[in-house]
Amino acid sequence: MNNDFTFTIKSSLFDEHYNPSENTRITTNFANLARGKDRQENLRNTLVMINNRFNSLAHWDNPKGDRYSVELEIISVEMRLEDNGNSFPVIEILKTNIVDKKTNQRIEGIVGNNFSSYVRDYDFSVLLSAHNKNRSEFSIPDSFGDLHGNIFKHFVNSEAYRDNFTKTPVICLSVSSKNTYYRTGNEHPVLGVEYQQDEPSLTDAYFNKMGLQARYFMPPNGVAPLAFYFNGDLLGDYTNLELISTISTMETFQKIYRPEIYNANSAAGKCYRPSLNQQDYSLTRVVYDREERSHLAIEQGKFTEEKFIKPYQNILEQWSANCAL
Repeated sequence: MNNDFTFTIKSSLFDEHYNPSENTRITTNFANLARGKDRQENLRNTLVMINNRFNSLAHWDNPKGDRYSVELEIISVEMRLEDNGNSFPVIEILKTNIVDKKTNQRIEGIVGNNFSSYVRDYDFSVLLSAHNKNRSEFSIPDSFGDLHGNIFKHFVNSEAYRDNFTKTPVICLSVSSKNTYYRTGNEHPVLGVEYQQDEPSLTDAYFNKMGLQARYFMPPNGVAPLAFYFNGDLLGDYTNLELISTISTMETFQKIYRPEIYNANSAAGKCYRPSLNQQDYSLTRVVYDREERSHLAIEQGKFTEEKFIKPYQNILEQWSANCAL
């Protein structure tokens, strides 16, 4: 048995012809859009929204608002568990690439963006649920997120990651509807107005174990802050075009998945509490079944328990404990 787990990276294009692979979590943002009779129209409309948003933010030397387009790669990561070649799909992220049609240049964007993980499904939909089943007050299990965090950090520090990517990941998520966000005096030309939250969320704690910290910004002409998870200097380590590629991609996904927050008809104020119950919002032209997505997360969590957590529990626990030493 090989306890020094290694990673294999596969890349596929996310375009209007995209079909999810067998190892892709079907609750993943991009995979969910690529299902059903409207799949190609969904994908086409999504990509148009991303490009339009990119050009609205990268408006300098761009008089017609059509200078750039964004190409997306789906990065699928498998962790090899045994000497016989057995592996498990542990992480799926997106990489942005920017095409400058004026200079015919292809510019590398940011890796990360969307974040998908079977182990996270297990942690939140199986482990956390079972832990709180008969409790009167919600609590978090001991070492919750440790294994997942160690897998992610091991991947980012791996030879496979270094061979493929030059900068550390930036993950961009929705803000938490359980928290309140307060506008600060800090404003960035691309990321926009910075917000701070009243207290850390469960997601913050979970991503912190992945070695990532959070900052919250509402981009220009946006209506709600986005949560950016990163390791390093978010404002200093990435170019404006790199940051715009992440904003345009992930804000588009959030407009589709959480229109109540990100496609609201009025922008967040100085004190902002996101809500999925507010009614003053617009729908995009992209079809999406949010209820089905929640149901599938539980199924995928159970799949992870059966195929990954239980068969390799002792090895994984020992490996994760050694990571902390």
